[in-house]
Amino acid sequence: MSCVFGFDYGSRLLGVAVGNRFTGLARALAVVPMRDGEPDWTRLDALRREWQPDTLVIGLPLTLEGDEQKASRGARRLAERLQQRYDLPVALIDERHSSQEAARRFAGARAAGLKKRSDAATIDAEAAAVILERWLAQPAGTPSTLADPP
Repeated sequence: MSCVFGFDYGSRLLGVAVGNRFTGLARALAVVPMRDGEPDWTRLDALRREWQPDTLVIGLPLTLEGDEQKASRGARRLAERLQQRYDLPVALIDERHSSQEAARRFAGARAAGLKKRSDAATIDAEAAAVILERWLAQPAGTPSTLADPP
């Protein structure tokens, strides 16, 4: 299979993107609410059934210096829960600056008339697409796993 899901973890919202291994491209798919550290599983289950991804990629929020932080632990917990629930390979990838890149893309799309201000709610899904594109661009065999932090 070639379908991959990407996630931008947040304490209130989870951005979801879908990507293709063959093209290396990803696109924003959905924004799923988070409550008490858990995503809306009904919504995620429906997306999984519809797209049938073979791999899940979660952005790991690190500080600018590359250190783990509270959000990093939340993303790792989510990665573990996703792996348990869906029994699929899960990869973590450094997500630094993904939100800024998503905001730049959104601003460019607005300037081109492709997006409206009301579409700003999808910025987390855009960030998930940035994260997923980074992962897809890595050479095959690049380590990105659920390994414990150093």
